[in-house]
Amino acid sequence: MSKAMNETVTVYELPDGPRSDTETDSTRVVELRPPSLDAPRPDVPARLESSRLEQPPHWIVVVGGGAGGLELATRLGDRLGRRGRAEITLVDRARTHVWKPLLHEVAAGSLVLAENELSYPDQAHRHGFRYRVGEMIALDRRRKQVHLAATFDDEGRVLIPPRAIGYDTLVIAIGSLTNDFGTPGVAEHAVPLETPAHAARFNRRLIDACIRAQTQPGAIRPGQLHIAIVGAGATGTELAAELQRTARELVSYGLDRIDPERDIHIVLIDAADRVLPGLPERISGSTHRLLAEMGIEVRTGAKVIEVTATGLKLADGSFVSSELVVWAAGVKGPPVLQDLDGLEVNRATQLVVNPTLETTRDPNIFAIGDCAACPRPGMSTPVPPRAQAAHQQAAHMVRQIERRMSGKHLLPYAYMDFGSLVSLGRWSTVGNLMGPLFGRGLFIEGFFARLMYRFLRLIHERALHGTVRAAFGAGARALSRRTGPPVKLH
Repeated sequence: MSKAMNETVTVYELPDGPRSDTETDSTRVVELRPPSLDAPRPDVPARLESSRLEQPPHWIVVVGGGAGGLELATRLGDRLGRRGRAEITLVDRARTHVWKPLLHEVAAGSLVLAENELSYPDQAHRHGFRYRVGEMIALDRRRKQVHLAATFDDEGRVLIPPRAIGYDTLVIAIGSLTNDFGTPGVAEHAVPLETPAHAARFNRRLIDACIRAQTQPGAIRPGQLHIAIVGAGATGTELAAELQRTARELVSYGLDRIDPERDIHIVLIDAADRVLPGLPERISGSTHRLLAEMGIEVRTGAKVIEVTATGLKLADGSFVSSELVVWAAGVKGPPVLQDLDGLEVNRATQLVVNPTLETTRDPNIFAIGDCAACPRPGMSTPVPPRAQAAHQQAAHMVRQIERRMSGKHLLPYAYMDFGSLVSLGRWSTVGNLMGPLFGRGLFIEGFFARLMYRFLRLIHERALHGTVRAAFGAGARALSRRTGPPVKLH
């Protein structure tokens, strides 16, 4: 047994004989336990140390460091972890956090990933919680353990062996994935926008395609620099608008063989009868008009039945030539949720939760964000998978956990829809505002809408860093945008 970073790590080598209660089906298990109560902690004030020794702290594990999970861990660390009332651990397979609504800008090259990442270890150090790198692969509800897969380095060597983390309260916030609906060729020829790595991968593919077109001996092929985006929701629509500008700016940096008007073409495809089908029709109609004015082809009511190396086959028999494809259609829960020790899921592989955000089959396990199907009173559909929902649920979960630790009854979560905003890059921003000040909805467009869109990120960063640091970060980004090139070039 060894101790590191105030955490007890026990490695079990399983014998061939009868198993003990701490053993699992694995041949090697690393079990992370709360630190020994006899060991003093330098980050807990002395006046709290005596009370901590009398009563073990509540062990809270948050799996998933997206918008909801990271905000929750930060708030819990500030309110409970620093005061010695609880031990909070955040688990995520990545080592940095990027706000997901920014991924379309990373993919288009208008935002530099390294300048907009947040370090999980640094955030944990500043806000009184622990961060552990890992991916949840299983759950043992009887033993209250989350099982994590092994982590490997760049050379393929085991960096961290498989292990299990114990909990008193578990919050699952692992987000969602795009849904390819079993369409052939998507995995081989299309790029999703689920993670920063996916966004960076598409950006490299775009840059490489332009360099290849500039240097190849033959003429540029039809469709070689065409970009097809499947899914006209917020992500696909925002990406199309951003790419319309950045792709043209990219070729202006010495790629003079490419004629943007002739060779670059963007098409936005959706099986629904309009773009942004989940938003009010006025926003949809205004967005469609603006996309057309920008020169983006919009094809609604078009179902993709296959993706190939040279384009997309549609259900009506037509073919869309495009060697660059982004798949941004549909939302589903990660596959690990399908068989998570009996927890209930819906058809979209989301964890079904009660209005209190507790999972239906285990009161010790909660779920928030895109991976949770939370009911809405009087509505046939659950809370929509939006950033504002994750933000609200994170704030609600802090109060829920405090009530749970105090033995009080839990309160139901009520989703508040404050409207939706869609950024069309530097061209425009459209949306609607809702809430007590705006009634059923106030349509906005242009400068004010763009200002409100930027404010959304500030709200997220304020929850993570506080008002002062968030404001300084916004100012630093504004300065960086003015001094650097407007598009990523490599």
